[in-house]
Formats: sequence, C-alpha cells, structure tokens
Amino acid sequence: MKSSPTGSLQRSLKSLALLAAFALAAPRDSQAATVRIKELASVQGVRENQLFGYGLVVGLAGTGDTEQVVFTSQAIASMLGRFGARIDKHDIRVRNVAAVMVTGTLPAFGRSGARIDVNVSSIGNARSLSGGTLLLTPLDGPDGEVYAVAQGPVQAGGFEASAAGSSVRKNQPTSGLVPGGATIERSVASAQLASPLILELKQPDSTTASRMTEEINKALGEAAARALDPAAVEVKVPVSFAGDIVGLLAKLEALTVNADQRARVVVSERTGTVVAGEQVRIRPVAVAHGGLQINIHEQPVVSQPSAFGQGRTVTGAVAEIEAKESSRGAVALPGTSTVEELVKALNLLGATPRDLIAILEAMRAAGALDADLEVL
Repeated sequence: MKSSPTGSLQRSLKSLALLAAFALAAPRDSQAATVRIKELASVQGVRENQLFGYGLVVGLAGTGDTEQVVFTSQAIASMLGRFGARIDKHDIRVRNVAAVMVTGTLPAFGRSGARIDVNVSSIGNARSLSGGTLLLTPLDGPDGEVYAVAQGPVQAGGFEASAAGSSVRKNQPTSGLVPGGATIERSVASAQLASPLILELKQPDSTTASRMTEEINKALGEAAARALDPAAVEVKVPVSFAGDIVGLLAKLEALTVNADQRARVVVSERTGTVVAGEQVRIRPVAVAHGGLQINIHEQPVVSQPSAFGQGRTVTGAVAEIEAKESSRGAVALPGTSTVEELVKALNLLGATPRDLIAILEAMRAAGALDADLEVL
C-alpha cells in the first residue's frame, strides 16, 4: 500500500532543499571552497590498527547472560579457576555476568602507557550492560599479539526497564563504551618518516592530485612534489627540513587546495533522504510519472448456526481489494546547473521517495543525469 505522494515528497526533498540553501549562501568564487591537505591526504604507512578481545562484564542487575549461553559459563569457571576456586561450569547459575567482545583502535605512533577508548558489545543474550564493569581483557591485533589491556566501568548506550509484563527501551543497551579504558602495552612500528614522503589521497582524483602538487611546489619550491598517480603525491624533504620532518608535515597539512570531486546524488530509500553534490547537472528531459495505489479492506464475518442446531459459530473475513493507477502525464524538466534548480526540477515530479529513486535511475540511464547515483 502506498502513501500519498505529497507528504512523502516533502520529507524526501527536505534535506535536498537544505543543501540548496547552503549552496546559495556559499560564495560563488570556486577558490573560496578550499580544503586543507590535512583533510585530503595522509602519509603513507601512518595508519591506525584495529584491536579486539573477549571479556566479561560483571555487576549487572540480573540482565546478563542466561545459563543457556554456554561460553559465558565456561569463561566464568575458567576465571575462577585462576583464583583457586574449582567449580563445574554446569553448576553456574548467575545472571549478573555477560560475555562481550571488546574492540578498540590503536592510533598511529601510539606509545606504551597511553590510554584509548574501547567499545563493548554483548555476544550472548544479555538484556543490558548498564552498570557493569569490564574485567581485565587483553586486546589482540591481527597477528595475535597483545597490544593493549582493557578494564573499567561500562557506559551503556541505552537502557531497558520492565515490570508487570510491560517494558521500555531506549537505544541499544547491549553495547557501551569504556572511556580511556585500555592501556597500550606495545606500540606498532610505523613507517619511517624520511624523504621522500608519499601523501595518499583519501578520495583519489587526478585534478585534486595535480592541484595539491602545485600548492606544495609553491610552498617548498619547484620540483619538490610530483603526482605519482591520482591517489598519491610524492614530496621530497627540502634541506631546510632535513632534521624536522614533523615541522614539514605541519607545513604541508596547513596548505589549502581547491579539491575536486565527482558529481554524485545519494538517495536513502529507508529514510527518504536525497543529497546532491554541487557539481550535479540535469540535461533537458521529459519524464512521465504515474503511481499505483492499492487499498485492501478486511470486513469480519460471523456465521452462527440456527437455534437448537448442531453447528458451531465460525468467524471469518472478507477482503475487498481496490487498485487505482494515476498519472500526472509528462513533465518537461529543463537543464539545471545549480542545486537550487535541481530542487525545483524534482519538485515538479510529485513523487514518493521510492518513485524518486526509480526516476533518478531512469534519468541516468537516459543520459539526462550527469552524476553518479548511489542508493543506500
């Protein structure tokens, strides 16, 4: 069953209209839309590393894993065995413990003794981690080595309460955060910062790489940088920065570049959101859009036997189906060159979010949409 197109269209184009307002308020000079190299690229070899571990959260108010979660009972028995308490896993009947996976990110150049945040997520049938404490948990890297250990109180992302058959729940109470809960025990050997430095673009683009090279050469001198490909720019360390690589990086990161990007329209059918980039263009095209509306009504029916009869009362339902197809005819969309004009053109269609996705896909197939269409 489809809803009315008018209200759905207003919701689907709300974010696009907001984007148009920003585009109108922004300066028309393309040089004003500059971005720091710090946001556009990173140094090759300087990266974060993912860590994970298996642990237990204790101190829950009866919201932990049940006895059906076998691995929780095994972990409790194993932990108690380290302290000299021998107990069979089948004899454990607790609801204040939950088995969790602990994940964290080891930053580049993270030193031993530094602290990082970790995320805690239940892997059993616990109802909530609120009020729990994460026990000492080793965090491993992909190579199986321990790089950090985590422990501390869990800040749950939501809550759940129930009484007399009723319950209330907000967000996700089975996951949480331990701020600064992990201590780095071992640092990862990062790439040596030596000449030449390789700047890797986060969004590879030939135009952006070329402009970045020009700005670096202006700041450091001719032939200091060259674009290896659309995703990498090589920078030679000048003699004046031979012993100060960090100072060179600070200088490079502060340079601004007029970054370029591919035109793209992103549509989320789930939320009815449409977002268009500044470079989106529509060629003149005619669009015929129609909608199919189906209404189903159920009418309850009760059949009773006659007086002193041998039958029994039977209930049923009779369904009435009504299908109606409407069409707004063909709409001529003019060529557009700004986000504001794109909003006005799409507003003529009177489409629901689902129809809007189909229309944009058809326009791209017809060669009328000069942009990449991404559907979430």
